[in-house]
Amino acid sequence: QVQLVESGGGLVQAGGSLRLSCAASGRTFSSRAMGWFRQAPGKEREFVAAIRWSGGNTEYANSVKGRFTISRDNAENTVYLQMNSLKPEDTAVYYCAAAVGYYSVTYYIRARAYDYWGQGTQVTVSS
Repeated sequence: QVQLVESGGGLVQAGGSLRLSCAASGRTFSSRAMGWFRQAPGKEREFVAAIRWSGGNTEYANSVKGRFTISRDNAENTVYLQMNSLKPEDTAVYYCAAAVGYYSVTYYIRARAYDYWGQGTQVTVSS
């Protein structure tokens, strides 16, 4: 089992920044990649970004490219999502997820690639 705990969400004005953290514990050695997803009210969960633990290959949703950066600290088993130039449409609950399977980094845009999920952290961007 892998436990995931997100933190760093909050309320920010449009144009501002937030950094989300996702701390992994438990059988973290079994995880090959981590991802961030988000879900806005009344909408389906959507992919935001993903990163492999080994090599650090990344993938981003088009809607966040150039604004968000995913990174990881292997020693701390923590993944970060730096979010800059935030927009009201970025408002959502953000979830981190851990994948056990080893795939092409582009496969990690799919929610079904992930085996473990955190509880989520709310991000609200005011206009």
